[in-house]
Amino acid sequence: MGKTAYKRLLGSQSFRQRLLLATLSSTPILIEDIRADETWPGLRNHEISLLRLFETVCDDCHVEINETGTKLKYKPGTIIGGRQHSAHDCGLSRSIGYFLEPLIVLCLFAKHPLTIRLKGITNDSKDPSVDTFKSTALPILKRFGVPSEGLELKIESRGLPPNGGGEVILSLPVVQSLSAVSWIDEGFVKKIRGTTFSTRVSVQFENSMIKATRGIINPLVSDVHIFSDHRSGPQAGNSPGYGISLVAETTSGCFISADTAVSHARDDDTSSLADDAKGDLMPPEDIGVATANALLGEIAQSGVVDSTHQGLLFLLCALCPQDVSKVRVGKLSQHGVETLRNIRDFLNLKFIIKPEPNSQSVFLKCVGYGMKNLSRKVS
Repeated sequence: MGKTAYKRLLGSQSFRQRLLLATLSSTPILIEDIRADETWPGLRNHEISLLRLFETVCDDCHVEINETGTKLKYKPGTIIGGRQHSAHDCGLSRSIGYFLEPLIVLCLFAKHPLTIRLKGITNDSKDPSVDTFKSTALPILKRFGVPSEGLELKIESRGLPPNGGGEVILSLPVVQSLSAVSWIDEGFVKKIRGTTFSTRVSVQFENSMIKATRGIINPLVSDVHIFSDHRSGPQAGNSPGYGISLVAETTSGCFISADTAVSHARDDDTSSLADDAKGDLMPPEDIGVATANALLGEIAQSGVVDSTHQGLLFLLCALCPQDVSKVRVGKLSQHGVETLRNIRDFLNLKFIIKPEPNSQSVFLKCVGYGMKNLSRKVS
């Protein structure tokens, strides 16, 4: 056998997408200088956990990390998927939402439908919550031809920083190929749905969030329902906290989302938030107002997805058959721009980008890479 040719990369940026696109395109990668100049150099715990997750759902992939963690060799294997009997621990440095986006895109092209338990933090301020993923990301997949049957995210227990304790079950069907889209009409908002949650605090926190949120949204939209999810006992995880996830559905089938979560270290002697922490946390009324305003801001950008999901949208467009996909988004987010660059570098695929003069929105068009699931024929 000949010597493996590795694509050489530098730094820690776009780690998730580099792994994902390397695997989908069967490109071995060598990443060097991973935080080499920082006080704590090398890969972080959540990045190592993501590598282990890829090893779990793939067969015969090879991972080699040097002693300092500043150099990684990754040789992709075959995407297997399947029913995983052991839960994957996502750790406490990033939430489960960090792992979900690359996992779902990867395993759409697996040999077998995926079912996996993920343990860790379900809601935090860094990553999209599992609620937002369930209400927004899954419908985006359906837009690209992913069947509804077998597509589910079930929240078994909540987990907030710093101690986590949450668990979800992800079920994902496989596809032979995605469907190209022409998705440029964001439509008008017809209804807003939401979920408040609270763990190891009074349920009154949720009532306050709902009241404040409705004060902003109800004068604008008549069809508004916000559900409560108060958890106690083992289902509440290991840390107290609260938050809200909102999603607006439009007449053209778009789902625009915003979410907020707050948490703090739990006082060992009480079941409530520590006294010295209460002043540092945003009050539940302010959480409701801030999240409602964030949602209205996303709607005002006139895109078919919110800024958080631009990266997922562009990945799905790129992986479509060799047909033209057209989409419209609001102002390009940093994550969206990085995704476009990674798609260009790994798939040699460029989007045509055309800003709309009369608004913040941007039209994008590309011819798909032609990704096919060669390991399984789907009827």
